[in-house]
Amino acid sequence: MKETRRVGLIGVGLMGHGIAANILRGGHALCFLDHPGNQSVEDLLGAGGVAKGSGREVAEAAEVVILCVTGSPQVEAVLFEPGGVLEGLAPGTLVIDCSTALPSSTERVAARVEAAGGRFMDAAMTRTPKEAEEGRLNLIVGAPEALFAEVRPLLECFAENIAHAGPVGAGHTLKLLHNFVSLGFTAVLAEAAAASRRAGIDDAALLDVLGKGGGGGVVLERLRPYIEAGDPSGFRFSVANALKDIGYYRTMTEDLAAEGGVAEAVLALYRQASDAGHADRPVPELVGLLEQGRV
Repeated sequence: MKETRRVGLIGVGLMGHGIAANILRGGHALCFLDHPGNQSVEDLLGAGGVAKGSGREVAEAAEVVILCVTGSPQVEAVLFEPGGVLEGLAPGTLVIDCSTALPSSTERVAARVEAAGGRFMDAAMTRTPKEAEEGRLNLIVGAPEALFAEVRPLLECFAENIAHAGPVGAGHTLKLLHNFVSLGFTAVLAEAAAASRRAGIDDAALLDVLGKGGGGGVVLERLRPYIEAGDPSGFRFSVANALKDIGYYRTMTEDLAAEGGVAEAVLALYRQASDAGHADRPVPELVGLLEQGRV
């Protein structure tokens, strides 16, 4: 018989909504934090989800608490502020952080959760809200082997590919490495597409050459709808989030005393776009903004 769990979710946003829906489809009980930043939750309530008024109440009702918030400050806030998750944490309760966070913060968070009697793993996400709704996210997990094996069936409710990166913190580390590559390639492609247009090259020719050569891959296909038809929906990720993630990556490289010169250049582009008033724009629109000289 399939084991079911009582799951609490904090962060029913673009990614969290899909996670929540698939947890319910998997037969698990779900409660979630009622928050102004949530997507519409009528479907979740209709499927048996229960809204709670605080992180403490979510933790009191759950044996697994999943965090799907913006970054490290938000993770620390929902866990440790008055009325937060830690106040309602029962011994053995598992906290799974699916956010994008600084590994140094993750290690501190894990220590505090464990000191309070809980357990912790980081399970950073890749892919987009579309795959989240389809239950086809990629997860990069940092956890002890035994805990990873125990929780994997629950993760499979909303993830297609699940990689065990290593101990706690490794998931967030590998996620930042992944996002640096993905968002760095996005920046390179956006600059190239903008320069191509200024040179009078047909978009279709550019896409054909890149797609059949060294520019082919997932990022190009996410940008393709915008380059072809001005449709940014293939990559629903904002300039502000890109700036945050590359900033986290740069901080991590500094902590590691690793080379970060390329990251500095990528960070500068996203910072310029944000400072120019485009923080809420989806990243594919960098192509048009660069072409028009608005960054």
